[in-house]
Amino acid sequence: MQIYTRTGDQGTTKLIGGLEVTKDDPRIEAYGTIDELNSLVGYIASLPELAVNFKEELVYIQHYLFDCGNDLATPTFKEIGKISPRTRNASDPLYPYVVKKEDIAWLEARIDFYADIPAEIDYFILPGGTPESAQLHMARTVARRAEREMVSFQKQGQVNPFALKFVNRLSDYFFALARVVNSQAGKEDTRYERSKKVFHTDLTKNDIQ
Repeated sequence: MQIYTRTGDQGTTKLIGGLEVTKDDPRIEAYGTIDELNSLVGYIASLPELAVNFKEELVYIQHYLFDCGNDLATPTFKEIGKISPRTRNASDPLYPYVVKKEDIAWLEARIDFYADIPAEIDYFILPGGTPESAQLHMARTVARRAEREMVSFQKQGQVNPFALKFVNRLSDYFFALARVVNSQAGKEDTRYERSKKVFHTDLTKNDIQ
């Protein structure tokens, strides 16, 4: 297996389909951060004290993160100067996007499940607690950065809207899971001492349909 190719020695890389862009292109920044997040999630899943069911679910998340990176690396027909043979629409991605609406529904269901386990809060908490929970909060912040970079790229290129929504939900997922990990370890979340009431405890899923 040949690892290095020397094709990127001049600071460029190729997208799916062969389109060449510079390595500091906003698209590359976005899916590079998705890769960073995926690596962090892999590290968290390797922590020996993390429950097996959480480890398995985090590996599942890693596959979704690869899907998000795949979609970000897929240019449109317009970007490569062609017309889609499928629909004759230049805005079509070169290959169909992988992340779908049902993937977001799955992630929201996991968030809803975890949200009901720890004691309800209506205030900000400090990232931390057990080492596993602290790392999940790290993943939450990297997910937020990935989302911001996807939004920045979206100003000049096309982003799969479902991939963007999925990454947006991911930060909520990591927050919810971090609280569950602390709760199951008997570790109370630390309240930010100057926090006002910030969470809407009276808001339900039906209110945001």
